[in-house]
Amino acid sequence: MAGVVNRRYHLACEPTRERLSQMRRIAAAHLRHWGLDLQVAPVCAALDELLRNVVEHADTGDGRCALELRWSGRQLTVSVSDRDPRLPRLHSASTGGLARVAALSDSWGTCATEDGGKAVWFTRKVADAERVPLPQAVPETLAPEAQPLPVSLPVPQEGDPVLAEQPLRAGAEAR
Repeated sequence: MAGVVNRRYHLACEPTRERLSQMRRIAAAHLRHWGLDLQVAPVCAALDELLRNVVEHADTGDGRCALELRWSGRQLTVSVSDRDPRLPRLHSASTGGLARVAALSDSWGTCATEDGGKAVWFTRKVADAERVPLPQAVPETLAPEAQPLPVSLPVPQEGDPVLAEQPLRAGAEAR
């Protein structure tokens, strides 16, 4: 995909354990729609960590969070924001949470938002959209080279009554 593509998707919702899988499926659907099929697994794994952190640690007050996907044609940015002002911390001994996000992304970070909350984001660089070709429809009729051969007829032998009844035409060679 050449040039700049400015695609953005924003979803605000209540962060509950029940909604986590739905939000991952929505994000995966948008990534596939944008031709980023190979990014679905790592992005959804990192997104799962961010959403889980909101559910487990954020005191959002109004019970809302927002998911945002941005695709520039070269870089995908995923952010999750909530109204809890406490910024998350990366623990050096941790293998989950933000450590997993760091391992699955090219960069990540946190920042305060205008509404007094925070956003946690990560990016992944993508050279080109890896659009998976759609399967081709099965043709109604086969191409000539793919059509089945006609049923072969038995070759008449000398003395066969069918051969004896048919006179040779002029110009036809005898076998």
